[in-house]
Amino acid sequence: MDPETEVGALISKAHLQKVLDYVAVGVQEGATLRCGGVRVAVPGLPNGNFVAPTVFSDCTDRMRIVREEIFGPVLSMLVFDDESEVIGRANHTDFGLAAGVFTSDIARAHRVAAKLKAGICWINNYNVTPVEMPFGGAAQSGIGHENSLIAMDHYTQVKTVYVELAGVACSYR
Repeated sequence: MDPETEVGALISKAHLQKVLDYVAVGVQEGATLRCGGVRVAVPGLPNGNFVAPTVFSDCTDRMRIVREEIFGPVLSMLVFDDESEVIGRANHTDFGLAAGVFTSDIARAHRVAAKLKAGICWINNYNVTPVEMPFGGAAQSGIGHENSLIAMDHYTQVKTVYVELAGVACSYR
């Protein structure tokens, strides 16, 4: 409940183990574990399901830690030579929950974000979801959108009922 928390606990022990299993798979498949990848003990929370923020380098498109949604504090870094390559690789997935573009070239950021098949794309930030901003995925990621007034469209059906309480105002009675 600490508002200064940037990386909180995972939802369950099973989720914790799933994330740690992905870390092991990443190492087995040849990625270089740069930091994290371990359970973290937090004072006062002995049963907490905390995983240190984890960063992998030397990743390839074939690795599970690149292709699958981990839903944990795991970053898989890949290198690219140009925009078309990175857009093609990012879109070559069954998932499309979120994307992030970091660059000092704002025109490039908008150009890339427009071409990414993701429900949300942050530019020079990540995972910031104010309640007034729609959040949802594309492809096999997410179901509908949440937050903002757009969520009302997903969870409701518009029905119009017109009631005349005075005389009938139409010519075909």
